Amino acid sequence: MPASESTIGAATDDPPAGPGAGGRPTSLGTRAARQLATTTKSEPQMQGISSRWLIRMLPWLDVRGGTYRVNRRLQLRVGRGRVQFEQNGADDVRVVPETLAELPALRGYSDTGVLTEIAARFRLREVRPGEVLCEAGQPVTETYLVVHGRLTRYATGKYGEEGLVGVVTDGDQVGDEAVGQAVPRWTTSVRADTAGVLLALPWQALREFTDRVPSLAAHLAAYAEQQRLPANRRGEADIPLQAGHRGEPPIPSGYVDYELAPREYELSLTQTVLKVHSRVSDLYNHPMDQTQQQLRLTIEEIRERQEWELVNNREFGLLHNTDYGQRISTYSGPPTPDDLDDLLAMRRKTRLFLAHPKAIAAFFRQCNKRGLVPGTANVDGHEVPAWRGVPLFPCGKIPIGPQHTSSIIALRTGEADQGVVGLHATGIPDEHQPGLNVRFMGVNTAAVISYLVTAYYSMAILVPDAVGILENVQLGRTVE
Repeated sequence: MPASESTIGAATDDPPAGPGAGGRPTSLGTRAARQLATTTKSEPQMQGISSRWLIRMLPWLDVRGGTYRVNRRLQLRVGRGRVQFEQNGADDVRVVPETLAELPALRGYSDTGVLTEIAARFRLREVRPGEVLCEAGQPVTETYLVVHGRLTRYATGKYGEEGLVGVVTDGDQVGDEAVGQAVPRWTTSVRADTAGVLLALPWQALREFTDRVPSLAAHLAAYAEQQRLPANRRGEADIPLQAGHRGEPPIPSGYVDYELAPREYELSLTQTVLKVHSRVSDLYNHPMDQTQQQLRLTIEEIRERQEWELVNNREFGLLHNTDYGQRISTYSGPPTPDDLDDLLAMRRKTRLFLAHPKAIAAFFRQCNKRGLVPGTANVDGHEVPAWRGVPLFPCGKIPIGPQHTSSIIALRTGEADQGVVGLHATGIPDEHQPGLNVRFMGVNTAAVISYLVTAYYSMAILVPDAVGILENVQLGRTVE
């Protein structure tokens, strides 16, 4: 066999085809042909990029000086927080004494010794499903802290029907609202929906502490007096007004008082150092700039972390900074249309819902059971699902708990509507995007170029009812 024919035959790995002699190919194979061809390449892809609807839907304010102060009217009605517990076994559950200051009546009380004594007087109590803890109109004899379980507040309607008033879950309290009343009585009945564990404090024990500890007595008396001051329905100090009068009666006068210690939000940041070898940036930049591609993917990851912080950061994130008075629990577990209606009713001008994609799917299942078809909303050319005209955006940054539960967040946005606003600083040195800069850090002795990439951001909730959360949203499919 001639050498030339042998070389041509070895130039391809294609299987023998065609009518050539000896079954050899009669044309150049594709593997050899690719040695002279140019490969068309995509940019580096990244699976971790999400829609980031929260960042896109927030109005962003330019913060000079790195700090944003939220001034508000003086608040007379103290909001309630949630207590925490420590458990050293099934029968050894105690409330963390310092967290008792989350109760409205004890807000601001700092004597940890007295709080420790009060915490020691709580007694463990287990409840069964359907057990009634108290009935409306009866005297308050105990106050309860919910360690675990779900309780329902209900009241008898005008025509004898039972009406659900609210749901009480882990960390909430029942009965503390009676502080300051001469003869405290239950305003609603409370029933256990599930088996649960409570910590109960006899009302008489609290009175004993009040008689024995002057500082506690003075604190509770000041709290009771504050509750008697005139306030609007949101708990803000009232402005004296007069309406519907005739003639020339004296017109009441007054002023709008402000909070003396308004909250300030400092810009947070996410940073990383991007390293690129000089040989890579010098020689391998065609057809794509290696440094630009590295920077693009780095910024995408920073923006993903930014949205995670806006949801989960303990200093300014939505899940940790929403007022507890704006949190409700699902009535039955899965998110139903009734639950989202209750969430909508808690504020004006709700602009959007945020929910984990699995929570949205769970909500759609409940709509399917009822024969309801959720609407859609057009947002920047995208058709997104909506409920009552409010778009329902997916947000994978909302965590799923160990019991396969999550939360649904409702937001009112914008400074003009006293909603939620994003905070960033523009015009910073070496700015690459609004609020994000890329600074050259030099070349080290190993010929590696370093860039410092930084994003500055935060979030402010202007008034408490700008955000609401539907908690304990069950995501699993119920067995029928």
